Amino acid sequence: MSSTGSPRLRAGGRQWAALGLLVLPALLLFMMLTILFLAIPYLAADLRPSGTQTLWILDIYGFLMASLLVLMGTVADRFGHRNLLITGALLFGLVSAAAAFTDSPELMIVWRALLGVAAAMQMPTTLGLIFTMFQDPKQRGVAIGTWAAAISAGVALGPLLSGLLLEAFSWRATFFVAVPVMAVVVIGAPLLLPGRQGPSAGRLDLFSALLMLLTLLPLIYGVKSFATSDSPLVPALAVVVGLLFGVVFVVRQLRSAEPLLDVRLFKNRTVSGALGVFILSAMGLGGVYLMFTQYLQLVKALSPLKTGFAILPAALVLIVVAMRSPVLARRVRPGYVIATGLAVQVVGYILFTLVDSTTGLPWVIVGFIVLYPAVSPSMALTTDLVVGSVPPEKAGAAGGLASTVNDLGISLGVAVIGSIGTAVYRDGIDDKLPDGLSDSAASAARENLDGAVAAARELPGQVGDQLLVMAREAFTSGLNVAAGTAAVIAAAGAVAAALSLRHVPPTGSAVPDTGPAEASPAPSVPAADSD
Repeated sequence: MSSTGSPRLRAGGRQWAALGLLVLPALLLFMMLTILFLAIPYLAADLRPSGTQTLWILDIYGFLMASLLVLMGTVADRFGHRNLLITGALLFGLVSAAAAFTDSPELMIVWRALLGVAAAMQMPTTLGLIFTMFQDPKQRGVAIGTWAAAISAGVALGPLLSGLLLEAFSWRATFFVAVPVMAVVVIGAPLLLPGRQGPSAGRLDLFSALLMLLTLLPLIYGVKSFATSDSPLVPALAVVVGLLFGVVFVVRQLRSAEPLLDVRLFKNRTVSGALGVFILSAMGLGGVYLMFTQYLQLVKALSPLKTGFAILPAALVLIVVAMRSPVLARRVRPGYVIATGLAVQVVGYILFTLVDSTTGLPWVIVGFIVLYPAVSPSMALTTDLVVGSVPPEKAGAAGGLASTVNDLGISLGVAVIGSIGTAVYRDGIDDKLPDGLSDSAASAARENLDGAVAAARELPGQVGDQLLVMAREAFTSGLNVAAGTAAVIAAAGAVAAALSLRHVPPTGSAVPDTGPAEASPAPSVPAADSD
């Protein structure tokens, strides 16, 4: 097939309209990863979750979405991508409405978990339907680029939308916003999307899906608990259990004729390199992004609306960079584009290590403008890089891997980097609590900055002010250490991108650069690895 594709394969107006519909869930589902970043202080004031419960409320959604994406891809192959998209959208809308009325932190964790399941039902169907509708390589590249830009926009715009909703309503509105969007998907999907299922529907390996959950959740529980547990024994045991289940999962996939997750794809150095680099990029950002929004609200005392507008300049730059990165990658090797973005991230993180509790707001915003858009190259290029580097019959599995890493990276960042910041905060606040605090006030202040702010409001003027100053200083120290950790991670990612992806030619290159040891599976595949 020519590079332009035959006329019968080219998409028409109906397909492009359908792409517009598919962009909606991609945008919303990733927006829900970050929309609570601004709302969490208000949610915490109403529901009174512990610090650990707060972290679970924030990232159980992302972890379950990432854990179930590959399984849901298999379900979509069997029951039809359009059918699963509609089912997931309907479930997401109903659960969002239920979460908006919740008054229990434990139940909120359950609702967020179910939202993660519903999101996992939709994400692989959006990418799978794009591959079905856009068979021309250039049109498919544009469609995937639009889909990836929607994901970037969702992550970027979540806090801004949250700020607008919080100013006018309450944190509950951040859940209600999903209802009309999902209604549009449910109504529009039968009208615009193809209903046929794929030619080969794999079996449902539910045991492998369970093993994946049993790998990820103990690992995350262990990481979170290191920051809050009095003894390291239980967290360490949880990590070991997760790793053991992970080994069993990998062995099962290698022995299976129809694996849930084709781990053999990692033999392809473009797949392993791109996914490894992206998870490093997203990890650093996930945790620091959360702490940055809390810094604006709880340290600088900005309203939700002002916080959203403080984030807006960086969000707009991120969207522009996400749209331009694929264009730049036609002239410059994608690995170098991604490495440059990660190097700029390092500069942004270093600027955050210099922030203190009295730093002027413009300085903080400038640092975020440097940091935030620099994740765009890896976000925008990873999916196309991964899918384009494998034979066509493995494109679906590769796309599932890319979507999984998108979710998992941000959620891991909230867990790992967020836990580091929490540990530094608690260590700092223990040494600075003013005399005369009641046990309940001291306990609330040690839990997190939200608790310290709430306790300070109930204390006499001077004692409350002193507690607030001390808590803000301790939190800012946590942000500094978290940013320093993220800088190290991003630097490692930059080096990895430059080395592991240097063999990938610019995407506009006519002749693939296969390297001395690898051969291209087909002339139209730009990244020339084969299994």
